Amino acid sequence: MMKLEGALYPWRFRIVLGLLGVMVLAISAQIVNLQLIDHDFLKGQGDARSLRHIPIPAHRGLVTDRNGEPLAVSTPVSTLWANPKEMQGDKNRWPDLARALGQNPAQLSERLEANAGKEFIYLVRGLTPEQGQSVMDLKIPGVYSIEEFRRFYPAGDTTAHMVGFTDLDDHGREGVELAYEDWLAGVPGRRQVIKDRRGHLIRDVQVTKNAKAGKTLALSIDLRLQYLATRELRKAIQENQAKAGSLVIMDVKSGEVLAMVNMPTYNPNNRRTMVPAAMRNRAIIDVFEPGSTMKPLSMSAALETGRWKPSDKVEVYPGSLQLGRYTIKDVSKTEGPVLDLTGILINSSNVGMSKVAFDVGGENIYRVMAAVGLGQYSGLGFPGERVGNLPNHREWHKAETATLSYGYGLSVTALQLVHAYATLANHGRLVPLSILKVDKDPASTQVIPEKVADTIQGMLQQVIEAPRGVYRAQVPGYHVAGKSGTARKATVGSRGYTENAYRSLFAGFGPMSDPRYAIVIVIDEPSAGGYFGGLVSAPVFSKVMSGTLRLMNVPPDNLQPVPPQQAVNTPAPAAKGGRG
Repeated sequence: MMKLEGALYPWRFRIVLGLLGVMVLAISAQIVNLQLIDHDFLKGQGDARSLRHIPIPAHRGLVTDRNGEPLAVSTPVSTLWANPKEMQGDKNRWPDLARALGQNPAQLSERLEANAGKEFIYLVRGLTPEQGQSVMDLKIPGVYSIEEFRRFYPAGDTTAHMVGFTDLDDHGREGVELAYEDWLAGVPGRRQVIKDRRGHLIRDVQVTKNAKAGKTLALSIDLRLQYLATRELRKAIQENQAKAGSLVIMDVKSGEVLAMVNMPTYNPNNRRTMVPAAMRNRAIIDVFEPGSTMKPLSMSAALETGRWKPSDKVEVYPGSLQLGRYTIKDVSKTEGPVLDLTGILINSSNVGMSKVAFDVGGENIYRVMAAVGLGQYSGLGFPGERVGNLPNHREWHKAETATLSYGYGLSVTALQLVHAYATLANHGRLVPLSILKVDKDPASTQVIPEKVADTIQGMLQQVIEAPRGVYRAQVPGYHVAGKSGTARKATVGSRGYTENAYRSLFAGFGPMSDPRYAIVIVIDEPSAGGYFGGLVSAPVFSKVMSGTLRLMNVPPDNLQPVPPQQAVNTPAPAAKGGRG
């Protein structure tokens, strides 16, 4: 008969029993310690499995125009999400959920089945609080709601390119929403709650961190002027069957952009049918050769040398100038074989401007153009802004000097062009641009001698008011100044120009008694007849400048005197209030 193994080695058996006894005593001691002495440990472990921190959403800051009109506001919305894993046990409620969400029951069921192993999927985002609550009232297991905020843009497509928009997570994606993301974005808070194992809320414990709303941002634009500019630009593009266009209004003393409009545009409140090309803020992204709108700057360089004055004569006959294989031509017939400097601007003579430029030199013209901000960033920090191109040659040949003087061989944006004309209007003083409202006029830099700038102002006034001037740009009741331009469009991807493709330009400012507002209009590829800037863009300048001066309560400086007899017999009109 065999003996048991333990009986042969009794000391091993006793050791095992001893170890088991020690382990039982250690476990019992720990149980007593945790239950009676150090009970905070178990309490903490329990809380860790039921105590949760949920975010408290913070709305973005308000975006307004300079007068406090809202341009971007945040409204509370309800976002519904589901735990597909939890919902698998109650599939008969899925059709009810689909009907409440306005979704196809079969597609919703297929989606929940495909994500059966997951614990989180979005059902729908951006519902109104009432819509979200109506779904939650169904009490379908596994369906939950989150409070979020959605951005709404009261002005719609009128301010779309300036304001931009946010994505579903309320982060800025375009415009000032992106440029000032850190300023506008709120800081979410945290709330401590107790939930059961299924995620249901048991008790709201406390707020551990308050939500901090984003800060308000007041833009420089005036919504009244923005609507005015939008209406007139849209009308001009439709009448001229143009491809696109831009319009910028600027306060020449404060540097504020009062309106910035682009066509085509889009509605940021409904982005389902949004075309990417319509999202481009053309005023700061599209670069182009500015054509004859550069002649006033080239003329400034000539006057600044002291060798030229407005009455000096230049021979422009026969309307063309040969430079090797390159021929400079005047687009239209001038009023005579000899023109003074003002006549060169009025007739927009390329030949006359080129001959002046040969004497002045390309370097001097380049210096003036660079001084007014061409070929440089505006400093706005706007997403996608382009700097353009202002060439500076080591050696200035005649062809390069001539083309620069009448606006070819360089590229600018509409924003840069209005900034340059604002400097002329501000007596040669350059002020920094701003898309935010400023409380007082900023410090300026004298980049063109005041006497020269004032002389150019008078010459540009004659460009509009002279018998051969751009009469379509005249503003009833006001003296204004400006210059038209027509530029051929460069071919994309190769050298040369596109056949029958032009940009029609006009840049000007007023009123001449105290220049305050500068306006630039760019019409891209007008195709309904004419394409010259004086024909297409000048009428837009007239209407927009007229509306701007009246909306801003600027007194007329060009009223025709009333004959004495008529003044006696005509009753005085009743006083009417004006909009500020």
